[in-house]
Amino acid sequence: MIGIITKTAEKQYFKLPKKIQSLCDKQIDFLLEDYRHPSLNSKKYDKEINLWQARINKFYRFYFFIEEDRYIIVSIKKHPK
Repeated sequence: MIGIITKTAEKQYFKLPKKIQSLCDKQIDFLLEDYRHPSLNSKKYDKEINLWQARINKFYRFYFFIEEDRYIIVSIKKHPK
């Protein structure tokens, strides 16, 4: 699979603490291997628009679309809970 990060997600990524950026990189690598990787805990976040959510750690998530052979990461932010 191919990973694409939007400009919005890229800006959010660079605002993260360096440690979270490293964790995010690792989790995106897992995503590119298999979106069902256990540490991602991937799930559909919004079924109507086919938006998915995956875990970076307990406090951060990234959101993405799956389109053909691409994962499009649209947002990286703190978990709302």
